[in-house]
Amino acid sequence: MIRFRLQELIADKGFKEDRVVTLAEVARDSGIHRATLSKIAHERGYSTGTDIIERLCIYFDCEIADVMQLVREDQD
Repeated sequence: MIRFRLQELIADKGFKEDRVVTLAEVARDSGIHRATLSKIAHERGYSTGTDIIERLCIYFDCEIADVMQLVREDQD
C-alpha cells in the first residue's frame, strides 16, 4: 500500500518557517483542491494521479519519495 506523508510535510514546512501551515494554504498555493488534499492526508489507501504528486513535490520542494512511501503489508 502507498502511504502519503502529507501531514509530515506540512508539519516540517511549518517548523522550518516557524508558523502554522494549513491545508487551505497548501491548496491555494499548489492548485490542488482542498478536498483532494484532505483525502490524501486522511484516507488510508487513497489513490491519486501523478499530476497531484508533481504539484506536491513542487510545492514542498522535495522528491517523490518524500511525498509517498511503500508500506508492505504482511502476506499470510
